Amino acid sequence: MQLRIALVVLAGLLPATALAAATGYDTRPEARAFAADVAERRKLDPAWVLQQLREAKPRPAAQKLIMPPPVGQPKNWAAYRDRFVEPRRILAGAEFWKANAAALARAEERFGVAPEVVVGIVGVETFYGRVMGNFRALDVLATLAFDFPSGRSDRSTYFREELEELLVLAQREKIAPASLTGSFAGAIGLGQFMPGSINRHALDFDGDGHVDLRSSTADAIGSIAQFLAVHGWQRGLPATHPVTPPADAAALSRLLAPDIVPSFDATALEAAGAALSDAGRAHTGLLALVMVENGHLPPSYTAGTANFYALTRYNRSSYYALAVLALGEAVKRSL
Repeated sequence: MQLRIALVVLAGLLPATALAAATGYDTRPEARAFAADVAERRKLDPAWVLQQLREAKPRPAAQKLIMPPPVGQPKNWAAYRDRFVEPRRILAGAEFWKANAAALARAEERFGVAPEVVVGIVGVETFYGRVMGNFRALDVLATLAFDFPSGRSDRSTYFREELEELLVLAQREKIAPASLTGSFAGAIGLGQFMPGSINRHALDFDGDGHVDLRSSTADAIGSIAQFLAVHGWQRGLPATHPVTPPADAAALSRLLAPDIVPSFDATALEAAGAALSDAGRAHTGLLALVMVENGHLPPSYTAGTANFYALTRYNRSSYYALAVLALGEAVKRSL
């Protein structure tokens, strides 16, 4: 049966995804080469790796969801913010904060990350565990590793790396790869870590000997704080300062050119015509002039510090970072 299907594929009558659906990814030459390479480099049992690829199923939904949004739709910071900073999520955030106050305090003491920042991330990522995704990570990572859709820049190499990391994670934690569920892109747990981020940055914060970002809120809290600290988070530093952009278009363009990367000190910003708050003028590090669009209304601006940039290492979007900060502050005010 497998031979007959393979011959049909070679004849061009059945796409490779259909072969994987019928027989498993372990029949694909490129997947078998991947399995042999991973097994050798990561000291895994080659038969076990192939067995996991045999269990992986194509997920066309992941191929569809990984595509970029339609062009032409203007970004709207106010609309984006309102998706997250709303009464139900704020209430859930307050409940999460109260239930996990001890872990949040330990994370702040150890890593310098304020509770409202961690609470904001968990709220934006998964609505405090209510929306963690129900895709099998094994399936979506194999799909995007070996059947990445055409029509956008090819990221199959990245997803092969994440599939490898998933296998390493499962072996270390002694769990079945197919048991791990998450987003359409393979992100797992309360903070939606990709498997590679789990292996590099997650930690056992509840002391039970395992890293579990799905069921252990303490592990998720400590791991998020550690991730930010590793990516440059500075204790006690505000993430943003209010700013009014320069009126001169050329000066504004120069300040926006580095995007979210802090590149100007307060003196340089003001010399270019930007107006900072008192706290912003007193800031001793570098700042970025960050712009977010408001649909057909004028854009909004903020001055981002090194901590704002650290937040964008979690998700490379200024809209995301601002939503995390806004939700966290709203939850803090509600306590």
